Amino acid sequence: MYKTTGFFSFLLRRVTGVTLVLYLLLHIWVLSSAITGEATFNERMGFLSTPAFKIGEIALLAAVFFHGFDGLRLLIINWFKVTDKRKSLFWTAFVLTAIMVIAGGIPILLELLTQGTH
Repeated sequence: MYKTTGFFSFLLRRVTGVTLVLYLLLHIWVLSSAITGEATFNERMGFLSTPAFKIGEIALLAAVFFHGFDGLRLLIINWFKVTDKRKSLFWTAFVLTAIMVIAGGIPILLELLTQGTH
C-alpha cells in the first residue's frame, strides 16, 4: 500500500495543500504590513528577498504545479473512468511538474546568482 503511486499522490497532494495554505498566510502577513507603514512593509519584503526564501519560491512552484496537475489527474480519472491509467497519469503529472519547476526555477536561480553582482 505505501509503495503505490496512489499513496504517493495522496501524500504529496496533502503536503502541497498544506504548503499552499501556509504560503497564503505568509502572503497575507506581508501584504497586511502595508497598512502599518512603509518601514514594516519594506522590512518584511527584505525578508522575502533572502536566498533561502528564493529557494522556497522554487519549492512553492513545485507545490503549486504538482497540486494542480494531480488535481487534474484526479478529475480525468473520475470523469472519464480511466482507472486503469492511474499510474501513467500520476507519472505524467509528476513529469509535467518537473518541467514547469525547471522552467520557472531557472529564472529564480539566475536572479539569485546575479543578485550579488549588482
